Amino acid sequence: MQFGWVLPYIPGSFIFSVCGNLNQRSLALKMKIGAFMMPAHPSYRTIRDGHYHDLDTLKFLDAIGFHEAWVGEHYMMPAEPCPSPDLLIAQAFLETENIKLAPGAFMLPFHHPAELAHRICLLDHIGEGRLMVGIGASGTSLDLEMFGIDHQTGIHREMTAESIAIMTRFWESEGPFEYKGRFWSARRPEDQPSKRSGYHLKPFQRPYPPIGVTGLSAASPTLRLAGVNGWIPISFCFTPQYLHTHWEVVTNGAREAMRAAPSREDWRISRPFFVADTDKEAWRRSVDGEMGRYFREDYLPMLAGNNALGLLKHDRDVPDSDVTVEYVAKHCWITGSPETVADRVAEMESLSGGFGVLHAMCFDHLDDVDATRQSYSALADIVSARRH
Repeated sequence: MQFGWVLPYIPGSFIFSVCGNLNQRSLALKMKIGAFMMPAHPSYRTIRDGHYHDLDTLKFLDAIGFHEAWVGEHYMMPAEPCPSPDLLIAQAFLETENIKLAPGAFMLPFHHPAELAHRICLLDHIGEGRLMVGIGASGTSLDLEMFGIDHQTGIHREMTAESIAIMTRFWESEGPFEYKGRFWSARRPEDQPSKRSGYHLKPFQRPYPPIGVTGLSAASPTLRLAGVNGWIPISFCFTPQYLHTHWEVVTNGAREAMRAAPSREDWRISRPFFVADTDKEAWRRSVDGEMGRYFREDYLPMLAGNNALGLLKHDRDVPDSDVTVEYVAKHCWITGSPETVADRVAEMESLSGGFGVLHAMCFDHLDDVDATRQSYSALADIVSARRH
């Protein structure tokens, strides 16, 4: 699970459509259901079993009407062993019909932009318009160290800005160009028809697939850049009290760049969920299940090691020692009966002012398939009921 990052302003041609003004009522929005998949797995799960479990989950989400799913990229995180989300996505495109899929995100400093631009084009053609692309600079220090990137200086953010500039240059180009940057040099050479060679792999979607970025903190600089560049904003929601500030950050970014006002329909909010017949059953299956294990053994220790537990606190005065799985289940997750969850989703709408897509954070559930998939189905029903 990645955190926000900071980029300078990047001019671009992708501008969000206007869909009402900033004061539109939340209930007027046609909320959709989606998923954010780290993907996370327990240490005893083999890489192969975890991969096929993720693929099967995407097929199931497509079958029950999920609008989209985003898949993370990680290297030095054993709890989230997916260095190539595009491999999973390519397979899933061939076994699903409607769901939109996206790497969430490609960590741009780890890829040559000319190479990644072509991979994204190929993936876009496989998906025939169902691809979105998440981008990031990486918030995982060991990943950055493995690639020899000094993240302490913030250079990975500069690399990310240069990378997306080169990729979009390829996608939008109509002829040869040369780009000599600080980190990468790339060119589109003259075509050589006599040798049957030339630049030919443009995206299926023009000028390129929608781009998304994630943000977590109250004044997330990443979400500001979503507004600045016309990208899809995705809020990781653990403390819903500041959701309204996320949208203010996005709209302020758009205003700074003199872009049209962004549409709340494009705003995604991601949060852990578990729906069961009763509140007690949902608490047991989430806190005592794989979701609870992941937070207890992996996510909370990772945040503690980075002095970042404050991201989960509903009050800044809460001591770090109080931020337990039970604490986050109460304050950060949404669990309960369908009635309880529906009420809390309505509360999120009210606090945020309205958003377009609700993401359920997905966790390994190979040891509890039926109950977890019933939870996904119940959440889809809750969102559908609000839509209608």
